[in-house]
Amino acid sequence: MSPVAVVTDSTASIPESMLKELGIHVVAYYIHRGKEVLRDLVTVEREEFLRWMPTAATLPTTASPGPGDYLETYRSLIGQGVRQIISIHMTSKGSGAYQAATVAQSMLREEAPGTRIEVVDTQNVSLCQGWMAIEAARAALANLSLEEVLATVRKMIPVTRMIQTADTLKYLYMGGRIGMAKRLVGTVLNIKPLIGMRDGIIVALGQARSRMGAYRAMAEMLVETVGSGAAKVAYVHAGALEDVEKIRQLVEERVEVVESFFAELSPALAVHTGPGTAGLCYYPVME
Repeated sequence: MSPVAVVTDSTASIPESMLKELGIHVVAYYIHRGKEVLRDLVTVEREEFLRWMPTAATLPTTASPGPGDYLETYRSLIGQGVRQIISIHMTSKGSGAYQAATVAQSMLREEAPGTRIEVVDTQNVSLCQGWMAIEAARAALANLSLEEVLATVRKMIPVTRMIQTADTLKYLYMGGRIGMAKRLVGTVLNIKPLIGMRDGIIVALGQARSRMGAYRAMAEMLVETVGSGAAKVAYVHAGALEDVEKIRQLVEERVEVVESFFAELSPALAVHTGPGTAGLCYYPVME
C-alpha cells in the first residue's frame, strides 16, 4: 500500500479498471428518485439509469456525501495503517462534498492526531476532478510525499479543462446547476451549446449548428490551449460512445495526445447533463 491514500467521489467518473489499478478510494453520491435513495455506482449503474431518464416525469435530485460518509472512509483507511490522505472533490460552488469532507477532516484531528488529511477543492467536475485523482494516485504509488502529491494536484487545478455539449441544457437548468450558461437555455433546437467550467462555475463557451460542428469546435479549443505541446484527454459521455469516438478522431489528428481513454459519467452527474452528453476533459502535459 502507498503511504498516501487517495480519496475522491463517484462523480469523478473514473473507469472501474483505473480505480482498481491505482487504488483510488471512492465515496458515493446520493440520488433521490421519488422515494428511492440510491448510491451512485453502488445501488444504481450507468446503463440502467440512462435508459430510465427519458421516461422520467420528474428529475431526480442529487446530494453529496455527508461528513459521516467521509469519516467512515477515512477511519477505514486509518484502520488499515494509513496516516496520510489526500481527498479530492468537485467544485465547492456546485456541491457540498468539499465542505463535508472538511468537517470530517476536522473531526479526526482529535480522534487521530497522527493522521494528516488534505482536502482539495478542484474547482472542476467530472474527469477533470478524475484526472487529478488519477495523477495523485500515480504520484502516491511512486512513493512521493504527501506534499509532493498535493503539489501535483494544485498545479493541475488551473490548467485542467472541460468542454461538453448535449442536445439540450434542460437537465442542468432543471437541476439548478446551469451557472453562467443560462443564456444558452433558450437557444433553438438546432443549436448545440458548448459549456465548460471557469473558477468553479459552469460557463458558456459557445455554440454550434450541429453536433459535428460542436465536436470540431471542441477540437479547436483544445488546439488553442495546448498549441504545439501534448495533452492527456478523457473522452467523456453519457450513453454516447459513438459520439466521443468522433471527438477523439478530430482531436488526435491535430494534437499529440500522450494518454487518453473513454469514460462514462456516473448517474449522479448524468442527472444534470442528460443522456447523449459528449465532451472531453483534458490538461496540457507539464514538464
